[in-house]
Amino acid sequence: MLFAVKDLELRKIRFETSFAPGRIDFLDPALKQVAPLEASGVAELAGPLEDIRVHGRLAGSLEGKCDRCLEPVPLKVGGEFDLLYRPAEADSAQAERAISEEDTEVGYYEGSGVQLEDVVREQVLLWLPLHVFCQPGCKGICPTCGVNRNREACACQAPRLDDRWAALKNFKTGD
Repeated sequence: MLFAVKDLELRKIRFETSFAPGRIDFLDPALKQVAPLEASGVAELAGPLEDIRVHGRLAGSLEGKCDRCLEPVPLKVGGEFDLLYRPAEADSAQAERAISEEDTEVGYYEGSGVQLEDVVREQVLLWLPLHVFCQPGCKGICPTCGVNRNREACACQAPRLDDRWAALKNFKTGD
């Protein structure tokens, strides 16, 4: 769904839509949408620069992979968002300048408007945790044999330390 400036000049655009799994590319092969993403809200023009304000709610379920053992992990995303997008060319004519705190909250769009799919992708990726674990005490995968140590014990020996680093073993910093 495109929020075009020419349409927003006439009226606000209300949206209530559902994005089926696979409709949005999250740019991460380990991330899979398992249920529809429900989005609702309003898009409107804001300010003299053809800024587009999109605000609303988003909720859905995805599946990621544990960072330690690569097992599937369910992820819930959702919440409210209030975003401001400015035409990319609006600030391009200005000389180099420091940005204010307010400027960090502005996104940019090219062309005739903002795609709702882009807004949803951005919000989902921002809401995901930095690290995903199947459980807090996940033991991960053995680096030697590749067994998932959460499921079975590993018989591998601890890797031998590289002798080239042995001299640093007793190194102490001056406190």
